[in-house]
Parts: sequence; structure tokens; C-alpha cells
Amino acid sequence: MTKIAILLIKFYQKVISKYIIPGKHCRFYPTCSEYSLLAYEKYGFIKGTYLTVQRILKCNPFHKGGYDPLI
Repeated sequence: MTKIAILLIKFYQKVISKYIIPGKHCRFYPTCSEYSLLAYEKYGFIKGTYLTVQRILKCNPFHKGGYDPLI
């Protein structure tokens, strides 16, 4: 499952994100997709998914964004 999630994120980064979000508009560093890749590679599918969902939930106009490294 982890490998499938990583492949889907890489596909999103290389193909989909260029058409949906032209330019760099992520409010976080690293971007949410980079953060997700790191989470899946470091923690595996279950904790990686948990951390990814937490990060995506932070991505809203009420959160200032900024540097948010993987713990």
C-alpha cells in the first residue's frame, strides 16, 4: 500500500499539479505532496496517511502556513 501511495503522489506531482495549480501556491514548506512522500517513506502507510491527512486539514485560509517539517 505504501508503494502505491508513493506512486500516486509522484504522479500527482509530475502530471496533475501542473494543470491544477500553475506556479507555486502552497502555503507550507515543504509542500503538502513533498511532506506526504516523506511521511510514507519514513513511517509507512498507516502513520503516513495519518500525518498526510493532518497536514491537508491545516491547509486552509485560517492557518498561516510556513515551515512545517515532518517530525
